[in-house]
Amino acid sequence: MMDTEKQIEFDKIKELWMSFAVTGEARERIEKTTFCLSEWELRKQLKDTTDGRNLMERLGTPPLQRVDEVKELLMIAKKGGCLTPYQLERVEKALVMVRRLKDYMKKGKEFDNPLAFYEENLDELKEIKEEISRQIRGDQVDDYASGTLQQLRNQMIRCEEQMKQKAEQIMRSYRECMADSYCTLRNGRICVPVKKECKQKVAGSVIGKSATGNTLFVEPAGVAKLYEELELLKISEENEVYRILYTLSSMVGDGADRMRENMQLVEKLDFILSKGKLSMELEAREPSINTEQRIFLQDARHPLMDRRVNVPLQFEAGERARGIIITGPNTGGKTVAIKTVMLNCMMAQCGLHVTCKEADICMSSSYLCDIGDGQNLAQNLSTFSAHIKNVLKVLSQINRDSLVIMDELGSGTDPAEGMGIAIAILEELRKSGAIFLVTTHYPEVKEYAEKTPDLLNARMTFDRETLKPTYQMVIGEAGESCAFYIADRLGMPGEMLQVAVKAAYGQEAAARYRFCGKEPVTGKKSSGRIIRTRQGKKKEELSEKYRRGDSVMIYPDKKIGIVCEPVNEKGVLRVQLPGKKIWINHKRVKLHVAAEELYPEDYDFSIIFETVKNRKIRHDMERKYTQEAILYEE
Repeated sequence: MMDTEKQIEFDKIKELWMSFAVTGEARERIEKTTFCLSEWELRKQLKDTTDGRNLMERLGTPPLQRVDEVKELLMIAKKGGCLTPYQLERVEKALVMVRRLKDYMKKGKEFDNPLAFYEENLDELKEIKEEISRQIRGDQVDDYASGTLQQLRNQMIRCEEQMKQKAEQIMRSYRECMADSYCTLRNGRICVPVKKECKQKVAGSVIGKSATGNTLFVEPAGVAKLYEELELLKISEENEVYRILYTLSSMVGDGADRMRENMQLVEKLDFILSKGKLSMELEAREPSINTEQRIFLQDARHPLMDRRVNVPLQFEAGERARGIIITGPNTGGKTVAIKTVMLNCMMAQCGLHVTCKEADICMSSSYLCDIGDGQNLAQNLSTFSAHIKNVLKVLSQINRDSLVIMDELGSGTDPAEGMGIAIAILEELRKSGAIFLVTTHYPEVKEYAEKTPDLLNARMTFDRETLKPTYQMVIGEAGESCAFYIADRLGMPGEMLQVAVKAAYGQEAAARYRFCGKEPVTGKKSSGRIIRTRQGKKKEELSEKYRRGDSVMIYPDKKIGIVCEPVNEKGVLRVQLPGKKIWINHKRVKLHVAAEELYPEDYDFSIIFETVKNRKIRHDMERKYTQEAILYEE
């Protein structure tokens, strides 16, 4: 399963999906998500995704936050532990989130959104939230948490002020004994700086001395008495703080079960809403689900490809045929097409919306694929060996309800033997009754598909003019050999092309092919004179093909220009583009709009092709003698 997810890039879809989840539990659930095998459950999951998207489109992003830490704190509180002020504030923030989420969901009820009714299962635990909010502030127990605490802290402040006043009074009384004009704090005690020789004059305990030893830091006896009183107040204050923390922790412990249910519901909603966020990000839609082995995708696209360049895919399987054999040119989009089909089907069966305009997708019991050469140097497996190993694994797991894709069937070995193996594999796939998509280059496989019931050919289209794939799939038609058309466009003589087609496909196929050049001369080899006559006729035809004023399209850039000069003896014509004129081979030009459709019969083309300066000089020449000369750009 995980191998298939990686091959069709569903693992990348999961990474994108996880980025929209807030809670750790939702992300773990996304990572473990696999396709659903219960029709009822799958329909519910898809409905949840739709409801989640609708809710967010109306109300915006929901007020969710991580709850992993809070779940651990609830466990500590329930066991009788004491939570710190910081931890109690984390619990309070979680309860604030629950209240905001309830308000958010209540608004959703106005639109009869089914998800909004989860609000009734959320418990605000208002009393706990208010008590924590009142007694804890700034990661500390607030002064006003209780009358006793407030009184104790006020007494502590007064005691500290008295200690400072007492020290200052002693300094004034014994000014001549002081080494400095201010008191200081040493080891948490207020001291006065006394000269060494005056130690006996100031009653108190020596707490420390200066580096030179000439100054002693003395705690006066009156200050020491106040310090002992302050220490007793601190002990009482600490006991009161613990009493408050234990009381709040006990309240949290009593409500832990209800809070845990809140957190579980938050995680569930986060998972559902993350699917809605993914749907909005991908501009996806809810698919229809069937159990009749039928797949229909309209304007499907690969969810990871740029929507601006992605060519929509039209696909249908199950009713007309269960097996689709896709042929077409290299880089023509065959692999992307089969990945797009399986990826959208797997997304739908995981409860996600699909990147299609419309989709009807069957439930599958397994998703099996063989994509890429899978070469493993460590195991000394060749490309062909790796393919066969994967194919045999697929065939051992396949059943009637499977969806299978295989890329480049039978490749990596002798063409004749590879073709035979490809047909043998297709026969096994057909017998299984599963829906499968296979890409191949073998013409014999196309013929096999035409003659075999429950199989259909499909092709990826190719533009013969531009020599580029168009990435469109046409079901019911076999792909043509684009190599011959490419060779034709690049100038290979028709005689050679006919020989190539005959060698590849036989005399009948050779008769069906039509190329850009003249039909080849049959019979004896043509003389040089005859060839020159044929070339002369071709030049005459080309000179008539493009006329001055014709609007033409330039390939491969697809720029529009106007013909200035028709085709010359070298097969080159001149075209006016914005700001410049260019010489270009006639093979890179295609008629866009004929001149007679654009301009009147007597139209003056100098307006288009000549500069204003040259037109003025020409006008002067027609009226009088002038020394000016008309200059033409080369």
